[in-house]
Amino acid sequence: MNAPFASSSHRPSSVRVLVVDDSATIRGVFSHLVNGAEGLELAGAFANAEDALSFLMEERVGVILLDLEMPGMTGFEALPRMIERAREAKIMIVSSLTADGAEQTVRALEMGAADTLQKPQSGGFNEQYRENLLTRIRALGKRPLRRSDAPGAEAPASTAIPAPVLRTASRERARVVAIGASTGGIHAIGQCLAMLPASLRVPILVTQHLPESFIPAFAQKLAEVCDRKACVAREGLMLAPDTIYVAPGDAHLTVIREGNEMRIRLDQSAAANSCMPAIDPMFSSVAKAYGPAALGIVLTGMGRDGTAGAADIVAASGSVLVQNEATSAVWGMPGSVARAGYAAAILHPRDLGRRIVETVQGA
Repeated sequence: MNAPFASSSHRPSSVRVLVVDDSATIRGVFSHLVNGAEGLELAGAFANAEDALSFLMEERVGVILLDLEMPGMTGFEALPRMIERAREAKIMIVSSLTADGAEQTVRALEMGAADTLQKPQSGGFNEQYRENLLTRIRALGKRPLRRSDAPGAEAPASTAIPAPVLRTASRERARVVAIGASTGGIHAIGQCLAMLPASLRVPILVTQHLPESFIPAFAQKLAEVCDRKACVAREGLMLAPDTIYVAPGDAHLTVIREGNEMRIRLDQSAAANSCMPAIDPMFSSVAKAYGPAALGIVLTGMGRDGTAGAADIVAASGSVLVQNEATSAVWGMPGSVARAGYAAAILHPRDLGRRIVETVQGA
């Protein structure tokens, strides 16, 4: 059935989910899954972007599951309008293009989509897929994304949870910048790195949780956004200033010191948090190689990846900065680092970019 569906009432405490997909099968499967899940509520299901946009004129939702490839207005074309109309919502790209159209999906994530998940293949809608999808929806729907928060703006103080205690930053100029991110990270990385000058004179390492097939497109997008050289990290490469090295999808990006040179070492061993690539090994390696000159940045994402590595950077007298909660799609990773007491600052991504410049240049 291709007719749209919209809920006439909703439960105040539930995360409202909007499904936008031209496939009646996918709409039915996702609608049934959301309706039967604790803490979630189906707000509506539409076969085209035009109807979904009309719905968003009147209704508020927490999470939007959006297909990119649809007749008429595509999901990609509708994305910026949905971001504008549903400013507090998190958008997850759920499309067959997440496998074959990596470039388009990465562009959608850079524009502000929070997460991506491939549509289930024939026979692939199993328990593992269902749990993965529900876990991501719940994480995205925990709190609204306040897109209007400007750099420099302070988030409202919580009366229930005390503010994390900040550490004193290293007094030594940073000689490397290591950035880790997950859910919502591509957009945040772009905002952060856009604030850097043409010449920063230090290498930049990036670990973003992404499927392996997306990594080349992601590196290319970073080169475009940041107007500097970016490449997928390769074993043995010597680190060069003003170059971005992106962790491949099948290995952790780490660095080792060889005399006066720093080289890339790709590590395929299992990480404690089961991520591949993971932020912890990258942070631990820069702590060992650079000591107090190491600077780690933790951006939006689910889980705790980066916390153990941040501890190593702090133990080596380096500095760690994290993204603020108001602008994070999910304040899991940066929140974990902040609550552990490892963060020297908690900032908007653009303010993080400015702080990177200050830390590297010694301002």
